[in-house]
Amino acid sequence: MGSKWRKAKLALGLNLCVYIPTTVEVSPPPSQRLSDAALLSPSYSPAMATTPSPTSSSKGLRLSKSLSRSSKKTCSICLATMKNGDGHAIFTAECSHSFHFHCIASNVKHGNQICPVCRAKWKEIPLQGPSLDLPPGRARINPVGWPQDNTMMTVVRRLPPLRPNSNRHIAPLFQAPEPAVFNDDESLYHQPESSETSCSDKNTADNDSQRTIKIETYPEVRAFPRFKSYDNFTVLIHLKAPVSISGQNLNRNQANLPQISPTPRAPVDLVTVLDISGSMAGTKLALLKRAMGFVIQNLGPNDRLSVIAFSSTARRLFPLRRMSDTGRQQALQAVNSLVANGGTNIAEGLTKGAKVIKERREKNPVASIILLSDGQDTYTVSSLAGNQHQPNYQLLLPLSIHGDDSAGFKIPVHAFGFGTDHDASSMHSISEISGGTFSFIETEAVIQDAFAQCIGGLLSVVVKELQVSIECMHPSLRLGALKAGSYSNRVMADGRMGFIDVGDLYADEERDFLVSVNVPAESSSNETSLLKVRCVYNDPLTKEIVTLEGEEVRIKRPEIDGQEAVSIEVDRQRNRLQAAEAMAQARTAAEGGNLAGAISILESCRKVLAETVSAKSGDRLCVALDAELKEMQERMASRSVYESSGRAYILSGLSSHSWQRATARGDSTDGSSLVQAYQTPSMVEMVSRSQAMLLGSPTAQRLVRPVWSFASQPKPR
Repeated sequence: MGSKWRKAKLALGLNLCVYIPTTVEVSPPPSQRLSDAALLSPSYSPAMATTPSPTSSSKGLRLSKSLSRSSKKTCSICLATMKNGDGHAIFTAECSHSFHFHCIASNVKHGNQICPVCRAKWKEIPLQGPSLDLPPGRARINPVGWPQDNTMMTVVRRLPPLRPNSNRHIAPLFQAPEPAVFNDDESLYHQPESSETSCSDKNTADNDSQRTIKIETYPEVRAFPRFKSYDNFTVLIHLKAPVSISGQNLNRNQANLPQISPTPRAPVDLVTVLDISGSMAGTKLALLKRAMGFVIQNLGPNDRLSVIAFSSTARRLFPLRRMSDTGRQQALQAVNSLVANGGTNIAEGLTKGAKVIKERREKNPVASIILLSDGQDTYTVSSLAGNQHQPNYQLLLPLSIHGDDSAGFKIPVHAFGFGTDHDASSMHSISEISGGTFSFIETEAVIQDAFAQCIGGLLSVVVKELQVSIECMHPSLRLGALKAGSYSNRVMADGRMGFIDVGDLYADEERDFLVSVNVPAESSSNETSLLKVRCVYNDPLTKEIVTLEGEEVRIKRPEIDGQEAVSIEVDRQRNRLQAAEAMAQARTAAEGGNLAGAISILESCRKVLAETVSAKSGDRLCVALDAELKEMQERMASRSVYESSGRAYILSGLSSHSWQRATARGDSTDGSSLVQAYQTPSMVEMVSRSQAMLLGSPTAQRLVRPVWSFASQPKPR
């Protein structure tokens, strides 16, 4: 029902009337279906795909004319404008749709021989022909028998279709062979050093306090009787990453002016591993292409992108290239050439993706893999698991991704389960092992927002390889448990020091860890020193190692036993960890077939949370946790509901809480949702860009400007 209301809202945003069926959604006939290229077009919005009522025919007609005019001015493949005299040949097919010749030739080269806009079958297809002296911007129709050459653009008549043969797999035509080693990545842009950087250095020095991690500690209570000991005394460690720099250094007069200087950030090497199996055909693949178009348009010229497509096998569709104007155009062409076919071989796709990252010659400071699939791996897990009751999902990951425990996470994989038929358990396991997050895209139309939220974080990394150390200050003090979710942590054998490996942080992200200690009795002192927290990390902008120390954690030790109030901050984080533990227990019960027991576990947790200090004070996190637990109960109403959405919803929630990072869940990434407690301003901004584009807002074109990386900033004049 949510998707129907979303269509209605989108249509109202465009002043259209929409017919919403009352029972089931009927797919439009093929003649009325919008193509993948149309979905990639900036002028497309989901409301265009709806059926207008008779009263809105005139508006629908005007919209169609507008869309037609826009498609004539814009190449539906690369999204760039088409003008005579700009040095690019224009190909107009027999169906009257026009494209840049090099764009449509590349499209045909990848096996597509139908119009990307209207799906008409062409009798003449554009290909590269032998070299002849033609006037600039002109193309020629040549016989089929001419050998293929890349020196001149020609149009070749379509060969008669092959006889259908269901036993033979037809591979896309003209696929370029892959190199044995993926060391053909495009070189990074290296900004030359000059005296002009002194101004930037001065600004950097002025904002050192804003570019470092903020460390705060909260003891469970601030005072404890001197002559008593406490075995499980809790201390909260709260960390906050540096703020995003886009809003800094603006005075009141400058705030109303457009920002000329882009946001400094660490450039990214991003590899997208995309499922193009047969189940992705139709709307799913079209929406995936549109979402990838959004990602490509929002990467900066110093970011690099590679595209891996997998079905029964995997293929590197696009090498690791910088997203310059040329790089974006080539990436859009590659994505638009995707065709759904075959099975689902996730392991092969991840192997190719890891190979791109591992064998690149140069490295950007941030590297990550985005994995999207709507199905279940039918090649690796099912064949190798044998008679094992629990599949070994680690088989899906190459060693270069998960490595061993001492190596840490080298390549985080952010997994997206698309629709209700994907294998949520395998996708969640892949993300957990690699250090990434798992998002559940229940409603197909939300895929672009989900991608936007993810890259909003990846394009704002301000801390790398963060390690937190906790040292006991009192000689009799010993560390107990470190409650750090999925983050690797360890306590030394003598119990005097502990470590938490946090890794990367996005701008404005926060992390909360609970440490338990034994507080000894004091004979004479009025105060006890408990802990000292230290953070060591790599600044990806300056490439410097930063070491920060927090203040010592101390508590008062009065002689008289007074009633001390429990810290709200500590109580709030206890509730979060308790809710996450209840989710994990409920999932275990549900997987064992005990849905009633799973619902009971969640209900008991809700009752316990309701009696806590923070819940009674109306804490927003506690309200959100209760709403989340209630939603999970509803998604366990029956076995079919749990299988279709309950499992994926719970696992995406566990991923979010264990990493304290935002994930897409269900049918929304809206920041007003109660489950979006970990969204950062950068994520919110990127999701807003996505929604503005989908709504066809006039501001969409202004919003879709890449957040430039630090190395590619324009120099001051």
